[in-house]
Amino acid sequence: MGLGMLAVLAMVGGGGEEARADLARRRNEVVEVVQKVSPAVVFIGTEQEVESPFRGRRSIMEEFFGAPPQAQRTQGLGSGVLVDASGVIITNDHVIRGASAIHVVLADGRELEAEVVGSDANNDLAVLKVNSKQPLPAAKLGTSADLMIGETVVAIGSPFGLSKTVTSGVVSATGRTFKADGRTYNDFIQTDAAINPGNSGGPLLNVDGDVIGINTAIFASAQGIGFAIPADKVRRIMDELTRFGKVRPAWVGLEVEGLSPRLARQLGWDRTYGVVAREVEPGSPAEQAGVRRGDVVAEMGGARISDAEDYVTRARGYPARAAFPLVVFRDGESKTLQVTPVEFPPQLVEALGWNRLGLRVKPVRGAMAVQSVRPGSAADEVGLEPGDLITRINNQPTTEPAAFQEALLSARGSRSVLLVVRRGRYGYHVTLPF
Repeated sequence: MGLGMLAVLAMVGGGGEEARADLARRRNEVVEVVQKVSPAVVFIGTEQEVESPFRGRRSIMEEFFGAPPQAQRTQGLGSGVLVDASGVIITNDHVIRGASAIHVVLADGRELEAEVVGSDANNDLAVLKVNSKQPLPAAKLGTSADLMIGETVVAIGSPFGLSKTVTSGVVSATGRTFKADGRTYNDFIQTDAAINPGNSGGPLLNVDGDVIGINTAIFASAQGIGFAIPADKVRRIMDELTRFGKVRPAWVGLEVEGLSPRLARQLGWDRTYGVVAREVEPGSPAEQAGVRRGDVVAEMGGARISDAEDYVTRARGYPARAAFPLVVFRDGESKTLQVTPVEFPPQLVEALGWNRLGLRVKPVRGAMAVQSVRPGSAADEVGLEPGDLITRINNQPTTEPAAFQEALLSARGSRSVLLVVRRGRYGYHVTLPF
């Protein structure tokens, strides 16, 4: 019997056996989960400095006294869950993205400053750390591999700033894919437990009180539909963020394309999902696992692949050295292959820029200068020239070679990239096919 139950029994002590029996009857699995895990759920408040919309105008105070303009502060809120007694917290990336300060309020009312251990926008996950002299209550990070459609789940968080809010429902579906904020998110748990703004980053729990997912409210148009990042994916990304502070780009060496009905018939594939292996790079993890050009790639990590974009986004959920099963169809038979991605070879990044964009670059004055342009390439066709400075790729700064490489790797799977190019005193936005 938990402490919460003992406290309630003490309050109704004069009610006799009937009151005790009534409380015992009303105590269900949701109540037990809440009492067990809620001490590990935290409220997260953030502050962010933003430029004033009136930047460039001088106020009366500035005109007379030369007072510097004050940056405006915006506030955000969300939830998180402690998964280690040392103060490790899991939440969503979009909860803390761009924050200049992060405040964590524990269940006992204490407020602590948090630091970001690592964060990844592609998987919408972040790991925070708070320092406490005493061990903190922590929830157990379970598994999502054995989830059953229809099983009871409980969500705890702070929707709209209402802390310690509990909702319950069932697992409605697994492996869901959807688009939000210009990104494709995949392999999500769908639930009918209410998940609203402020719930983001809180835990989705099974009846044992294990964290089986991290809730997210990024799909704003959902009505009565909630989504959570499955625990197995959370564990992979959390380990990568804890060790390296980011998710290292991983290399599979497999390029795929969508299956047209005609191509599917030629390959003997009679399903409505899957992609075809267009290119398998020599010596790559895909080749070593046994993938061949022309294979139908049907499943990754136990989930069906709907199209080429789905394949790319799913692959990003597996960091280097995190193996996954790949189901391929060849010559009328399905085979399950084990693929282990590795760190992206540095020499291939330069080839990526040259083959896809037609550019070689070098660092100059806090940007990457175009060193050479491949004749007939996309860069050549739009008129890029040696000496042009590339300052951003898809809104990622390219101030040094490592940043340029990371931006290129992040763009893999995209149909085009947006470059910010500076030539002399002028800046241009240039879109190139990728």
